[in-house]
Formats: sequence, structure tokens, C-alpha cells
Amino acid sequence: MALFAGAYWAPVSYYRLAVQAPLVQIEQHEHYQKQSYRNRCLILSANGPLALTVPVLRPHHVPIKEIRIDNSMPWRQKHLRAMEAAYRSSAYFEEFYGDVYALYKKETVFLFDLNLRSWEIALKLLELSLPWELSAAFEPVANQPWDYRHLIHPKKEPVPVPEWLHPEAYFQVFAHKFGFVPDLSILDLLFNHGRLEP
Repeated sequence: MALFAGAYWAPVSYYRLAVQAPLVQIEQHEHYQKQSYRNRCLILSANGPLALTVPVLRPHHVPIKEIRIDNSMPWRQKHLRAMEAAYRSSAYFEEFYGDVYALYKKETVFLFDLNLRSWEIALKLLELSLPWELSAAFEPVANQPWDYRHLIHPKKEPVPVPEWLHPEAYFQVFAHKFGFVPDLSILDLLFNHGRLEP
């Protein structure tokens, strides 16, 4: 088993590690952690890496599955515009954008539901059939190789995975400006490269 925090369009390393696990378990009982992939993803824009953040209403000490999205802000339109600007000239944008766009057609109340939906859409587009489940109860953070809840984080170095995060692992639209930027959102891989390779 591999234990992951829920994430909004999680980075490539998240999926690469999930593919290697016999069972993926997604944490639903932890308390919300700000400045993490739980409510943000990183894409590569014409101006460099860009964080797309889902605004949330944050009561203290509330399980992640109870965190509400602040839908008073026009975040869905902003994220769609940013994705279109960053990836409309990419090789697979037309193939995958419809499924991504569908996530934003209606308002989602809870962050955890949004993250689960982005996970399910990504698995569909990657054509991955992974065994996965939600956590039954909170387990304290373990210093174990299978506990990725705090290891996959925007402020930490990417978790090492076989070859996939090395420079020039796949083409990126703005590589001519910034070089290859590793471990961006799975959206970057999907729009630029297509599906994961075995």
C-alpha cells in the first residue's frame, strides 16, 4: 500500500509513484494543510511556473474532507484561462481539454471532492486502472517509504522516481524559455506528452 494526501491535479511524481503501488490509499481524515498540493497545482506558463490555487474557507482543526471551497471568488474561470494560455498550442490539448473543462462546469462545494474528481479524470485520461481506496481512519505520519502524505510537497524536492523527472523527460511548450521544469502538475504531462509510459 502507498498512502497519499489528496491533491488538486497532483504532480507527475504522485502518479508515477501511484503506478508502482499495489494499492493506493488517499487520506481523508487528516487536517487541512495550507501551501500544499491539497489546494494547488503547478503548471508552466509563458512567464514560468505558475501556481493555480483553489481558495478555501479554513476553519481550524477540521478534517480535509470538510474543507469548503470559497466559491465567492472566480477561481474556476481563472484556472481555465491559465490552462488555455499555457497549453492551447500543446500536442494533446484538444484531446484532453474537454474532460478537464468538465470539472469546472459546475460548482464544487468541498475541496476533497474536487481533488478526488481531478484524480479520477487524470486516471481516465492516462488510461490507468489502479486499485485505490479512501483511508478508513487517520494514522500518524510514519517515516515509512510508503507514506507520501508529507513528502510530495511544493516546498520540498521531488520524491525520486525512476528517470521520469530527469531533464528533457518529455517536451514542454515553453522549454525553449525555461528549460525542462520537472514535476509539474499531471496536466503538464497530459497536454504536452500524452499518457504515462510504462
